Amino acid sequence: MQIEIKLDNTCIEPKIIIMAQSVTDDIKRIVGLLSVDRPQILSGFRHDQLEILEPGRVSRLYANQGRVFAVTENGEYALRQRLYELEEWLEKDGFIRISNSEIIDLKKAKNFDLSLAGSICVRLSDGTITYVSRRYVRKIKQLLGI
Repeated sequence: MQIEIKLDNTCIEPKIIIMAQSVTDDIKRIVGLLSVDRPQILSGFRHDQLEILEPGRVSRLYANQGRVFAVTENGEYALRQRLYELEEWLEKDGFIRISNSEIIDLKKAKNFDLSLAGSICVRLSDGTITYVSRRYVRKIKQLLGI
């Protein structure tokens, strides 16, 4: 993929043009990322209070019983966003989906145990142990360069 930026002093509002032979999944994803109005802040509920969460302090996000939670060093917070929305929004901050119900911050991964057949065990810096589902193993291996 080639990226070209042209600066023009007469341009009042930024304009993005995508040139391609056909519309691929990558192009759809890029258009979605550029056109969706996402919240600029991450907020979560804990003990009936809303708190602003810094993405850099979140180690993992997971879905359980229809609700989405963020885990930080201060505890767990219930979120109002869907997991797929958070995945798109936090992708630029190093977050990656490891299963249908979980996203982790790769910078918070301490090690990966590849000895399990068909799965990967991930130990996070806070001691949490989680697993990459079979569906996402290939993606994680590619990301890790193995």
